[in-house]
Amino acid sequence: MSSPYQRLLKPRQRSKKNIPSLARRSEPKRSKRRNFLRLPWAGLLAISVCCGVGYRQLATQFSEPQAIFVLGGSPDREKFAADLALKYPDLPLWVSSGSPEEYSYWVFDQAGVDRQRLHLDYRAVDTLTNFTTLVDDLKNRGITSVYLVTSDYHMRRAQWIAEIIGAQRGVIFKIVPIPTDRSTEPILKALRDSGRAIVWLVTGYTGVSLQNLEQTEESIKSKL
Repeated sequence: MSSPYQRLLKPRQRSKKNIPSLARRSEPKRSKRRNFLRLPWAGLLAISVCCGVGYRQLATQFSEPQAIFVLGGSPDREKFAADLALKYPDLPLWVSSGSPEEYSYWVFDQAGVDRQRLHLDYRAVDTLTNFTTLVDDLKNRGITSVYLVTSDYHMRRAQWIAEIIGAQRGVIFKIVPIPTDRSTEPILKALRDSGRAIVWLVTGYTGVSLQNLEQTEESIKSKL
């Protein structure tokens, strides 16, 4: 015969054995419910992203630019923009940190572009600040669509920044690349400056001081 103590233990032992089996039966149901609840949200997110991208692409195709926006960095860009300005005589031009003022005016004067249409701005120190220093000025003037002029090797980085900042500020940038014989910039540059653009939207910080430090370090290493 079993002792009273052993009889008391048996129900407890049986209940412990039953607990894992109950847990195993209920876990798949919970996981299935969770997966079921996640699927619609994931689908809605994907649809929202696709719709946003599609809308921007359609808006870019059908919008009429109200200005020409030139990214500084090469005198060829101003010469190209001067020719483009002759095709669109009613559009004002903004040149962000381009050639020295006297040379820029000379280029546009030689092309026959009225100086009243020309706006030279020298606040930018890199590609990101080309956009951050002027996008709000354009928007405040009621300009929501512009031709974006820069060299083809630089266009990917400029376009990614333009998409990020333009989508948030409500400005559409229509790409006008200048053909060159240079290879496209490394994709890491585009990723880095795209990240900086997102940080600027959130914090207002462009990271220019860090960028200048990196450029200084690179120039020092090249001289060694």
